[in-house]
Amino acid sequence: MTQTIQASAIQIDDLESKTGIQEVHDQQFFGEWQRDLPEIDDWEKQALDRLKTGYLNLLKKPPLLENAVRMAILHPLLFIAGLYLAPFQAKPEKSLTISLEDEDNTIVEGRMDILVLKEQFWLIVIESKRAGIAIEEGIAQLLAYMLGSPKSNEPIFGMITNGGSLMFAKLIKGKTSQYALSDMFVLRKQENELYQVLKILKRLAAIVESAPILTSDF
Repeated sequence: MTQTIQASAIQIDDLESKTGIQEVHDQQFFGEWQRDLPEIDDWEKQALDRLKTGYLNLLKKPPLLENAVRMAILHPLLFIAGLYLAPFQAKPEKSLTISLEDEDNTIVEGRMDILVLKEQFWLIVIESKRAGIAIEEGIAQLLAYMLGSPKSNEPIFGMITNGGSLMFAKLIKGKTSQYALSDMFVLRKQENELYQVLKILKRLAAIVESAPILTSDF
């Protein structure tokens, strides 16, 4: 009998047991968030400083819901990173149905907050949570969406945020799919960690700009 569950309800151990996906702790597997990062210029730093200040100011008048997190952090960050410009496209709230092909014929349904792609090549799947929700609670949901990528021989990247914290993920699909997570970047630190987040986004964009175009539609 087919079982349908919402992506937001799936737990990481359940996802791992149903799909066989495995976490990798070797730093070489997901080196893109640490190595060969581009520099950012003074305009970008100033914009990120204003972005951080504005978000922290919003926190003084809770609640800060998921839509507000997207408005205050995600959309400006993608704009600064140039991910609204060709050859990239940012598609908001994209519905997705994924068959996990397990013994229960599990179907996962959900709606990605933002999908950034080049042609049909998925660059980054972005999931947001409202402020006050630990981003660890959304990792399984993010990975489930990433498993829905139509490309199986190239890495797919993800990012999850609750506004105050951000984390990246990398997934490589295969007979045994593997994933790894970055460190967590926190806005409450004295140093503006959005600088590092922007560098990573630009690094991932540079990787995908040279990727081959898919022939399948999304």
